[in-house]
Parts: sequence; C-alpha cells; structure tokens
Amino acid sequence: MVGSVAAERPVREMDRRSAAATSAVEAREVTKIFGGGQDMVVALDAVSLTIHQNEFFTLLGPSGCGKTTLLRLIAGFEHPTDGRILLDGEDISLLPPFRRPVNTVFQNYALFPHLTVAQNIAFGLEMLDRPKAEVRETVARVLRLVRMEDLAKRRTSQLSGGQQQRVALARALAPQPKVLLLDEPLSALDLKLRKEMQIELKRLQDETGITFVFVTHDQEEALTMSDRTAVMNRGRVLQIGAPREIYDHPSERFVANFIGETNFLAAEYLGRENGRARVRLASGAVVEASLPDADPRPGPVSLIIRPEHAGLVADPAKAVLSGRIENVVYFGTDTHYHLRLADGDRFIVRRQNTRDGGVGFAPGEELGITVGDNAAQILKD
Repeated sequence: MVGSVAAERPVREMDRRSAAATSAVEAREVTKIFGGGQDMVVALDAVSLTIHQNEFFTLLGPSGCGKTTLLRLIAGFEHPTDGRILLDGEDISLLPPFRRPVNTVFQNYALFPHLTVAQNIAFGLEMLDRPKAEVRETVARVLRLVRMEDLAKRRTSQLSGGQQQRVALARALAPQPKVLLLDEPLSALDLKLRKEMQIELKRLQDETGITFVFVTHDQEEALTMSDRTAVMNRGRVLQIGAPREIYDHPSERFVANFIGETNFLAAEYLGRENGRARVRLASGAVVEASLPDADPRPGPVSLIIRPEHAGLVADPAKAVLSGRIENVVYFGTDTHYHLRLADGDRFIVRRQNTRDGGVGFAPGEELGITVGDNAAQILKD
C-alpha cells in the first residue's frame, strides 16, 4: 500500500522555480551496454533526462531497470557506451570519480568500524588535504546537521542502523559536493526507522541546498521525498514528473501498475466532449475520463481508476459498475474491498476507516461501484 502523496512544500519553492532553469545533471542519449554477442545486456537505452539544481530527484523502478547503472555513470564508476553525462553543463563522461564534485552514499554505508563518528567524517576531508582547522569546523557543522554531536566520539560499530546511516550522510555531505548520489540507502532499515529517515533526508536536502539523486524501488519513498521522479523500466525512462502528477496521471500501463494499486478496465472510446473523453464501460454505462497527451482513435482503450477514487453503495442500480465482494483486507488506516465484476475482472475499492467504524461490507455481498469525478483516465497505450 502506497503512503500519502508528498504534501505541498512551500519552503524555498521560489528558489526551486528559479533554479529549475539551470541543470545540475544531464544525461543526453546515454546508452550503456555490458558484455557482447549473446551475452550482451543493454542496461540503458538512449536515456535523456535533466536534473535541476537544488532538487530532490528520484530514479524509481524495479530491479534491473537501469537506475543504479545511471547513478554509477553519474558517479564515474562506469562510463557510457554512447551519449554524454553533463554536470553544470560540462561533459564529465570520461572523468574519473575523484575528479567529479559528487559523493555517493551506498546501501552498506562503508564506514570504518574501528574509527569514531568524527574520524569517519573527517577521513574524506583529510584525504583532500583540507587544513586541520577546516576539518574540525566542518565535522562539527555536519554533526549538528545530522543531530549527532553527542555521539562524535563513539565508534561506528557501536551505533544503530539509523545512526550509521546518519554518519554516512554526514561524511558524504562534509566536502559540500554539488550532487549527492544515494543508492537505496534506506533498504536495510526497519519500516518505522525508514519512514523517519525519509523525513530526515528531505530535511537535509532542504537545509543544504545540495542536489540529491536518489535511487529506489520503493514507491512510497519516491512519493514522499521527491520533487520529481523518473520511472524507469528495461533501461528506458517512461515518465518524469512530480509525485502527484505521476500518481494521478500515469502516462502508460507500466507506470500506472508500478505506482500504487490500480484498477484496469476495458472500455470503448466514444469521443471528446467539452475537453473530456467519453467512454463506455463493459456494464454499458458511459462515464467521463481524462485523456492522455493525444486523443486515441475511437474504439477499445484501457482505463484506470485508483481504488481510493471509487466508492461502494448497497444498490447496484445506483452505480456505473457492480461486483461481488470476494475479500476484505483491513489495513488500519483504511480497508480494501476486493470485488469480482460481472465480466470477471477484479476491482479494488479503498475506504478510509473512521473512528465510529462506519458501514462495512462482507464477502459475498453484491454491491454497486461508484466512480468519482475526474477519477478515470485513459492510458495512451
């Protein structure tokens, strides 16, 4: 179950809009091929995207989609087979990692267990030959930033998982990189701590103003933290947009299916009326739907409806669809009703739970399914 879509962020929105005109990272027609012959794997297929300065940008997709490969290309751990990687407008495609003003936080954090927190943070600065006074001041500053001043002298082997992650972030932020790359850094944490660290990561990005590029397969992480998200699959970028845009208006079936739960319905496109599409459902009911970028041809189309945008009524005659409840799943905050439609398709309705319990339904009941205004959307494919 996907959590709530990220709330509006008034903090520094004017700064973000002005920074949007200037790119931090660009991928231009980037292709990455591993191996050759029958063993050849196309990890990235002519990927192009722009990441703005002072942006929390997420690369989201399933395992093997190419998101980590793209991150490694930005970091310099891999080089593109074709295409270019630009940082602040300069081509860095062939620069070694140590010559790029970027830092990476890995899944395993890669801390030195025999060193203290402060020594771990100072290590990279000392390798850069920074003056001792500057190192001390920087370590103190980032310790305050990650709220770990009291643990400066403790060895990292004595820290919890969340504390170790904060140390890894502090070490990566200390040299003040232009771009911070994060390769699924929350994957090893338990659920409650992972949610807390989502808020902490966003706070750190807001306070430092550094461009964050975050890799994850977790939809909730992407929706909660990102200013924009790129959804990837099979080495291609399918859609880039703000969390609400991608959730409410997915561009194609894979995006709709990967981001949250979605009901897919077969429908017939009848045409446009007053800027809205009219479609006929299998039940015979005609409903309005939003359109993709271009009008589809009249005929069969795929329609999506999010579970929370549908409702249940006791009388099927008062609804556009009807179905029989097969299963009821309680999630605490809401309840999911799994129904079987007359044509055999499955349909899920999500209802928020109220304190008084509200009116519930039981398996076996035949109910009507209502669809909210602007809830249905036609997919471009």
